[in-house]
Amino acid sequence: MSQLLAALDASWRILLVGILLGAGLPAVFAFGIRALAWGSGGEAEDHAVDEVNKPSLPGRLVAYSIFTLVVLMVLIGIGYIAAHGMGWVITFDGIMPVFTHK
Repeated sequence: MSQLLAALDASWRILLVGILLGAGLPAVFAFGIRALAWGSGGEAEDHAVDEVNKPSLPGRLVAYSIFTLVVLMVLIGIGYIAAHGMGWVITFDGIMPVFTHK
């Protein structure tokens, strides 16, 4: 019975990480793309189609911060995979991850 509970415990953790990174990270990236589409409003909607409307400053700030977060998460994931392949462990003692020998 304890093996079944251990398997169920591991399964829900794998499911949670899969949902967060498998669907959550691309959804956050899509929100960043959507933030780039925020127009200036008002007069920007009245112009012809051939004019290029630049995204508003708040939209760009939100989008670039989201893109930075997504890139950092991808780099942490690659670092995690590479570290475990080389016999290292990643510990989070504060904000920055630290690579240590096993």
